[in-house]
Amino acid sequence: MKIEILGMGCPKCKALHERTINALAELDVAADVEKVEQPAEIAKYPILMTPALVVDGKVKAYGRVPGTEEIAKLIREEM
Repeated sequence: MKIEILGMGCPKCKALHERTINALAELDVAADVEKVEQPAEIAKYPILMTPALVVDGKVKAYGRVPGTEEIAKLIREEM
């Protein structure tokens, strides 16, 4: 499983990354988590705002920081 956190490194982007790591730990799931900070790479996704959570190429949330439980649910949907 590949998870991408899209954003320029703002506090919300960092919070999304941390919550995603916590959700993976709660689920006991291994995944490659990558921060995507380059504007050209972010622009490849159909999002209007960052931060964004992308799981296996699918945008699951953007423009906000979901809670750890919601992130876990979004990850489970792709398992």
